[in-house]
Amino acid sequence: MEEVARAARISRPGLYFLFSAKETLFRAAVAQALDRDITAVEHVLADTGRPLLERLVEAFDQWAGRYIGPLTSDVAVVIEDNPDLLGEIIETPRRRFEELVTDAIAMESGREVASPVAQTMISASIGLKHQVASREVYLERLNVAVDLLLR
Repeated sequence: MEEVARAARISRPGLYFLFSAKETLFRAAVAQALDRDITAVEHVLADTGRPLLERLVEAFDQWAGRYIGPLTSDVAVVIEDNPDLLGEIIETPRRRFEELVTDAIAMESGREVASPVAQTMISASIGLKHQVASREVYLERLNVAVDLLLR
């Protein structure tokens, strides 16, 4: 907490005034990061002047790709290992991400195929996150998966 206070340029008592416990600070940090990620995904998918494949791969990169690699894997592990601590903080953005991907696919392929394709893309992304060591490899393989699913 001392390091967080120093980075925020406030006193440790000031930090505890704002966040009564480490868990409260953790939830606030995760909520802020997920909100930022969803906003980026919304922006990427709204750019309908670009091909759907490009938009989807970039959306997945904003949502998951930037959390792959040696410096970021701890963040994903902490989030995945603490579902009870995060609850709706994590579930609401996950549902929103699926909705955004589904809506983007539906615009080109129709609503009836969009949901299973979106769910399969999300499953592929989750699997890739656990198989690759770098963001670059994740994006290469995700690009193949998305391309196959859009055919």
